[in-house]
Formats: sequence, C-alpha cells, structure tokens
Amino acid sequence: MTTRRTFLTSAAAATLTGPAAFAKAPFVLGVASYSLRNLSRADAIAAIQKLNVHHVSIKEFHLRYTSTPEEIAAARKEFAAAKIKILSGGNIDLKGDDATLRKMFEYAKASGMPMMVCAPSMKTLPMVERLVKEFNIRAAIHNHGPEDKHFPTPQSVLDAVRTMDPRMGLCIDIGHTVRTGADVVESIQVAGQAGRLFDLHVKDLKDLRDAKSQCAVGEGAMPVKEVFLALKKLNFRGGAMLEYEINADAPVPGMEKSFAFMRQVVAQIG
Repeated sequence: MTTRRTFLTSAAAATLTGPAAFAKAPFVLGVASYSLRNLSRADAIAAIQKLNVHHVSIKEFHLRYTSTPEEIAAARKEFAAAKIKILSGGNIDLKGDDATLRKMFEYAKASGMPMMVCAPSMKTLPMVERLVKEFNIRAAIHNHGPEDKHFPTPQSVLDAVRTMDPRMGLCIDIGHTVRTGADVVESIQVAGQAGRLFDLHVKDLKDLRDAKSQCAVGEGAMPVKEVFLALKKLNFRGGAMLEYEINADAPVPGMEKSFAFMRQVVAQIG
C-alpha cells in the first residue's frame, strides 16, 4: 500500500518488474467539479487551470440543468477557452419519469458531454438504455456505497448492465467501493475485463470504512498505486477524476496535494 510518506522517500529508487516498461499512462487525470461546488464556474475553471488539469466532469453547480441553449453554449466556450475538455457530466440523478430522463440527456447533449456519470434505479434502467442508444451518450453508473439502495458496489452495476448496450457501464467510486468491503483493485479488474469500466472517481480515506475520514489522496489508506497499476494493465482510456469532497470552501490546497501524489504514482508506474 502506497502512502505519501513512503512514496516521497522511496519513489526515486523504486523499480517495477516484468511488463513495467509501460508507455505513458493511457488514462487521464481530471477533476470532478463537485470538488469545487462552492466556487462559481469562473473560479472553478481558474482552479482547474491552477491545478494544471485539462479534463473535467461537470457537476450542475457549474452548468445548471435549467440553462438556456445560449447559456450552455457560453459555458462550453469558457471551458474550451481554458483548454479544459469536458469528459462527462455528473453525478446526474436518473430516477425520474421518462420526460425528466429525456431532459437530462438533452442537457448532456447540448453541453457536449459524451458520457453521463449517473445514478439511475433498477426501474429506470431500461429507459436509460433506450436514451443511451438514441443520443449516443454513454451512461457510467456511479456506485455510492453502503447507503445506496440501488447500486452500492461496482458488481451490482455490472450485474444490472451485463446484457445491455455496450454504452451502459460504470463509474467506480473507489472511496464508496472500499466502504462496502469490496476489493477495489479486483473490482476495477473485473469491470475493465468486462468492457464496462468507463470512469473512475478517486479519493482517499484514512479509515477505509468511514466516509467522514476523507483526506488528500496519498494521506490515507487507499491503495492508490495498485489502483493505477490496474488501470494501466487494462489499458484504461477513461478519466481518473479527483472527487475531493472535503474543505468545500477552500478545496484547492488539498486538491494540489492530491494531484502531486497521483502524478508521482503515474510517473513511477510509467
């Protein structure tokens, strides 16, 4: 298990064996903008630039569902001007009626989101699949841990979408996953091998069973190095998106620490 302290003292000397002559990591590091929820869109964009990050998953705080087409177009231009690519939007609740679900897909399409990180129910899943086919937008169902009555674990998502359209997949939240007692590295491997792993939400916990123990990535007990090695071995092409849920009024310092650690891990395995 890699921690910030051990990584900083030994990274330079660490050596990987076997097929560790990896090329540049195929996945990208990005920001789930929920991390910046107390910031305006302009300030969130500035924060993402300060973090030297170029990929984002937009939460509604930074592009409202009720936005007009003109407002959506303006927001897209702001992200593009900052050289920030929109990988997805979310987490987006998809438990409403058919008309509500359609509005969410229309919003995602207008916003240039090729994927929705989402939270459907078993009841709405068939309609979500129909809309995925119609709009050609991938659905990355987000597991939310022990409190989630619908999809607590990655495996619960895989079981639900196993026979569905290949654009129906999974956003593994590694923090919520470990809190269920599931092996997060194995969960990534199984989802990736099934072709259903679309996205990853990265966070760290000092106590892997306690959501309230979240900390900067690298300062907790999460096996971050092993997680990223699993992504690399899968040739994962999606985003490893930092979802920093603490210190909402001043999140950037903790996010900077998190990205510094993640980049060191990526450099080591690369």
